[in-house]
Amino acid sequence: MNAAAMMVLSTLLFATMAVCVKLAAASYGTGTIVFYRGLVGAVAIALLVRARGGTLRTPVPRMHLGRSAAGVSAVGLWFYALGGLPLATATALNYMSSVWMAVFLIGGAAVLGTRRVEGLLLAVVLLGFAGVALVLQPSLDGASRWAAAAGLLAGMMAALAYLQLAALGRVGEPEERTVFYFNVGNMVLGGLLNLWEAPARHGLRGVLLLLAIGMLAVAAQVLLTRAYTVGRALVNATLNYLGILFAFVYGVLLFGERVTAPAVAGVLMIVAAGLISTRVQVRARAAEAAAGRPAGES
Repeated sequence: MNAAAMMVLSTLLFATMAVCVKLAAASYGTGTIVFYRGLVGAVAIALLVRARGGTLRTPVPRMHLGRSAAGVSAVGLWFYALGGLPLATATALNYMSSVWMAVFLIGGAAVLGTRRVEGLLLAVVLLGFAGVALVLQPSLDGASRWAAAAGLLAGMMAALAYLQLAALGRVGEPEERTVFYFNVGNMVLGGLLNLWEAPARHGLRGVLLLLAIGMLAVAAQVLLTRAYTVGRALVNATLNYLGILFAFVYGVLLFGERVTAPAVAGVLMIVAAGLISTRVQVRARAAEAAAGRPAGES
């Protein structure tokens, strides 16, 4: 399977997982969902690696720690947002990661004293957040504001996680190992959050939803990690936004969510901002490589 196909399938699986999360949120707290997502994923990956005769030992534990910390935070915040916002809205906020990367680049340019792309990236940031304003209309009540804030923070933490994911790919870490430690991180965060949540009461429906969340997540994560390892960044970023389309379709068909013109316009603005940001980053890495400096090195 080529990188493009892996990206399309990954986005579909993630959107399907989000449906299961939204359904499970009616019975479970965020900590419980995050914990079982990690447990199912870690067990599945461990069995897969064992069957292939591989190992989960890693020469770069600190890199995995950084990737897991950012990625797990993004997952927890996104799951919380899914419980309090329409499916498509929460998903669109989570896909702000590319715009957040533009914010990081602007900050880095300010610190390093360079202004090569600051003007364009500033336009990207403004476009992205204007899209968020449209997606979040009409005005949100108090509870939804917290969910919206969580969705925005999820996108920011996802941006940090993608940077770590690319770094792990460059040092040759197998995608199964990366996903395994990410799921272990989910178990740790979920367990900590459970200390503040009421004990979960399991029924057959809830157990099946938790199992589905874990299996869908691990399959999607392996595909995503592999695609970013072997595929082209701009193509991957473009296809990744299919996740918002899938979320819109699921939201309308399964939850009766309305598709409004402002929301569609907002999503298109977020997508445009994300793609421009990704293109700027790809060109910057190419320029660095042509100058003989490793991509991503400051």
